[in-house]
Amino acid sequence: MTDQAPPKAKVDRLVPISKRDVLDAYRFWAPVYDWTYGKVTRSARKAALERANRLGGRLLEVGVGTGLALTRYSSQFQVVGIDLSPHMLNQARQRVEKKQPGNVIGLSLMDASAMAFADNSFDVVTAVCVMTVAPDPGAVLAELCRVARPGGEIILVNRFSRERGVRGYVERLISPYSAVLGWRPIFPLAPFIDAPGLTLTNTRDLPPFGLFTLLCYRKDELMVKIDRPQAGKGAPKSASLLDRPAAPS
Repeated sequence: MTDQAPPKAKVDRLVPISKRDVLDAYRFWAPVYDWTYGKVTRSARKAALERANRLGGRLLEVGVGTGLALTRYSSQFQVVGIDLSPHMLNQARQRVEKKQPGNVIGLSLMDASAMAFADNSFDVVTAVCVMTVAPDPGAVLAELCRVARPGGEIILVNRFSRERGVRGYVERLISPYSAVLGWRPIFPLAPFIDAPGLTLTNTRDLPPFGLFTLLCYRKDELMVKIDRPQAGKGAPKSASLLDRPAAPS
């Protein structure tokens, strides 16, 4: 066993998106997300849930959004969810308070590229349609690896770009507007096939029209330790499920 940390996946030459871009975009989308992007991403959530619900233990959902998946996890899980957007997280809190799933033990406002969880904290980590909206997707993938236990499963579903065809043309056409959209139309799959510290165990394209790709990883059987900000010195603070809704930014 080793204490060597996995390096970030090299996700290079992406159109830059800032944290402010993401927050601004999802302030707009939060009230209507379930009826817009929520519909489009239904197959992505379904695939992640089907894969996750074969397992059990402590589960972290990264990018919980409005909480569309939260009430559908197996009772074998203790579920924790995080999101960068206070507006999306408020929607998730309202859904949990209304439906009262007994296995959701906490929701936190948190940056997925610098999570306030100890190493090896979760048996399963899911991230659905998160990477293409992350300002630093390589750092997020490294954090997913860090907080999963050795041998644990990481379930990632994302939309990856195509170089050819009508879809590729449209992606190139709208790519300059990534900051306004809050996500990157041009987002390559290749860096996620050979991710440091992870073994890819399953991958398949999902409907509609292969728009999304499911990637399942097993964390390598080693101890991962990386330098992270200490509490009070840059580490994000978690917000309890019972806290008051986050103030809009």
